[in-house]
Amino acid sequence: MAVLAAALAVGGTEARASRGAAPPVVKPPPAAVRLVSAPVRIADAATVRLLRPGDRVDVVAAERAGPPRVVAAGARVAEVPRPEEGVGDGGALVVLAVPRDTARVLVGAGTTARLAVTLC
Repeated sequence: MAVLAAALAVGGTEARASRGAAPPVVKPPPAAVRLVSAPVRIADAATVRLLRPGDRVDVVAAERAGPPRVVAAGARVAEVPRPEEGVGDGGALVVLAVPRDTARVLVGAGTTARLAVTLC
């Protein structure tokens, strides 16, 4: 039966080609997106303590002018560093695995807005 199935599969392709039909188009696999590690300071340190490596989060930037905006959607938490000693209300650091372009957006947003996360 395996030989019969193979013969039919090959014959079907040859039959289409002989009738003038174009051979099937084989699409290359999508390019893999390279992820980078992006350290991000989240304004609420208590929220960061809820996170674990492997969690997925949306990062939201809250600026004084304008509504909050999502700057990274579905980012994977790569690491949650230990809290820093003596840092008052400076938030907490989390390392996210994101595409390089998203890392740039996060860095820019972190300089002008307070960042928060929501668990996905």
